[in-house]
Amino acid sequence: MILALSLPSILHGLGLHPEYHGETYQLAGKRALVITTSNSVMSAPGESGGKPTGVMASEMTHPYYGFIDAGMQVDVASIKGGQIPVDPQTLGRVIRTPEDDRYMADPIFQAKVNNSLLIDDVDFTAYDAIFLSGGWGAAYDMGYSEVLAEKISAAYYADTPIIGSVCHGALGLINALDKDGNKLIAGRRMTGVTDKQIKELGIEITPQHPETELRKAGALFESQTKLIDFFATHVVVDDERRFVTGQNQNSGHETAHQMMAIIAENAGQ
Repeated sequence: MILALSLPSILHGLGLHPEYHGETYQLAGKRALVITTSNSVMSAPGESGGKPTGVMASEMTHPYYGFIDAGMQVDVASIKGGQIPVDPQTLGRVIRTPEDDRYMADPIFQAKVNNSLLIDDVDFTAYDAIFLSGGWGAAYDMGYSEVLAEKISAAYYADTPIIGSVCHGALGLINALDKDGNKLIAGRRMTGVTDKQIKELGIEITPQHPETELRKAGALFESQTKLIDFFATHVVVDDERRFVTGQNQNSGHETAHQMMAIIAENAGQ
């Protein structure tokens, strides 16, 4: 009983969901867009049924509240629009975060999640920050969305938006193209959840694995490791300072704040 009650603190101490103690920013008047999966089932190849899944709660709530607390206007969109599936396991007591608790008591954020914007209808170039959240659901739709790929390319060429992702959210970057038809992320330093972490968690039925797909797209993949990668974290800013990618569920705070640091710098703050 004592061990069960202490488990959240034990996991946190091992590295799960580290707190952010770095510099904060005030970016009133700036806009952020948080994008998630619309897939709610973890199905095996050729099947339609499976365990409930979706966006990992913290990979949505950590960046959202980071941007909100900086005074930014934050919109929430998804691949299909409408209600976003939040992986129920990620709201369990053992791994739930303070930001997840804040979300569950926040009717404004809940309304955005239950009525998310359809990415087809969103002008990505109107934002200062675009953040692609992860979770197992993203393995089924983020990397397959032609609309998302096209809009990431448009955002990049609009010059203003800083584009970020965490964990499986990086799959939303793999098919974006440059003006010559080449992979936009080729040659860029990036990270996402490692193949090692996926194997350690025993969930390999998903159709796309971020480390594998980022490497296929020509990204210069890097990561940190621990005995168990579930407790590792790493954030990469590409040399052009347009893409900020976080390794896994532990990287959301740092990724969002690194994005805001670049936005503040570009604004002369």
